[in-house]
Amino acid sequence: MKNKVVIITGASSGIGLACAREFAAQGSKIVMAARSIEKLKEVENELRNNGTEVISVQTDVSKEDDCRRLIEETVQAFGKIDILINNAGISMRANFLDVELDVLRRLMDVNFWGTVYCTKYALPYILKEKGSVVGVSSIAGYLGLPGRTGYSSSKFAMRGFLETVRNENIGNGLHVLIVAPGFTASNVRFSALTADGSQQGETPRKENKMMSAEEVARKMRKAIKRRKRELILTFVEGKLTVFLNKFIPSFIARMSYEMMKKEPDSPIK
Repeated sequence: MKNKVVIITGASSGIGLACAREFAAQGSKIVMAARSIEKLKEVENELRNNGTEVISVQTDVSKEDDCRRLIEETVQAFGKIDILINNAGISMRANFLDVELDVLRRLMDVNFWGTVYCTKYALPYILKEKGSVVGVSSIAGYLGLPGRTGYSSSKFAMRGFLETVRNENIGNGLHVLIVAPGFTASNVRFSALTADGSQQGETPRKENKMMSAEEVARKMRKAIKRRKRELILTFVEGKLTVFLNKFIPSFIARMSYEMMKKEPDSPIK
């Protein structure tokens, strides 16, 4: 990964921040994107003090112009793009019967369209380097999780989009990796949207029992190096669930329903 130019969206916290540190430690040149430029600058100073070439670009991935500018500033600073990690995302926690439709639009704008916009403008440069496009999806992108209508829908859409981009570029040297981290200790659940679009403010899950963002970043970096097509993390909630859902979907649906129903203050009754 030495001297590879890596763009990471949603880089101010969670998996994105862990990726910035992980790839910087490998000698990569880092481009961090997020809405909070203040948080990005803090991380930028940290990485630069450790000898990393790094820039920060304030980016709201739901805005096409922001994504275009992110790519333009990357090329202006480093002259190429090797890896794009589409990590920026938001979650939700509400029953579809109760949720306001604008909440679903916001999920699609960030999780799906953010990936589309960034990939669209970065792809010509990535193809030149025979580089990698990465999408941080979720187990919710393989299984419709109760109470996560917009989240599952956006992650299914992301996976379909990236698989199509991969298939369109067979023979062009493009690597596309779809990552499904499972439940990971990060800030995404604190900012998850409720039925009316407000943030839930606290997570219903025990963060200390989840895979760390740093472990996800390490496994992701190794998967990119090996040019893997898919990275499904955690065994029971990840690999086993996705595998069994192909053969006994009704059983897996019931199990996921019961699991989500047991969450504190669950919208599933």
